Amino acid sequence: MTASTARPLSVSVEDYLSGEEIAQTRHEYIDGEVYAMVGASDRHGLIAGNIFTKLNTSLPESCQAFISDMKVRIQTQSKDIFYYPDVLVSCARDDRASNCREKPVLVVEVLSAATARLDRFEKFSNYIQLPGLQEYVLIEQNFTMVEIFRRSRQWEAEIVRSGGFRLESVELEFALDEVYRRVTWA
Repeated sequence: MTASTARPLSVSVEDYLSGEEIAQTRHEYIDGEVYAMVGASDRHGLIAGNIFTKLNTSLPESCQAFISDMKVRIQTQSKDIFYYPDVLVSCARDDRASNCREKPVLVVEVLSAATARLDRFEKFSNYIQLPGLQEYVLIEQNFTMVEIFRRSRQWEAEIVRSGGFRLESVELEFALDEVYRRVTWA
């Protein structure tokens, strides 16, 4: 008996979106294939929550901030992709679908051992395909470090390990103490 090398059946975007409406586990979608999301640690939740809270209370009414449960849709010539970023901000008035955003200005991912490689490479290369995306932010959860990638700087990394940083896309200053509020290092 030989192992099959056939590609699994492809799931349509419509079937994926319908399934997500009733699924108990979130799934990301990459060109017809569906991947279950892993759970998050307390640090991960605290960091994402801290970022979201400041964004949600500080942004103008024309912008919307979401944490964990809003998908970003990326359409390229060859692929259709849906990711669930940890935090996203969309300010486009024509970007208000009930289940996803296609024009975020800011995407934030909190890194974990299970997702760091995916967030740094695959997601990064796909997110920057979005014409309106201005910043992509990666936040370490096991030590103090924030990496900011900006379109205005050709996606070159700015690394912050002390003090704070400014998110230009939303015109907000963050102190690292705010980002890591209530996070304990064991």
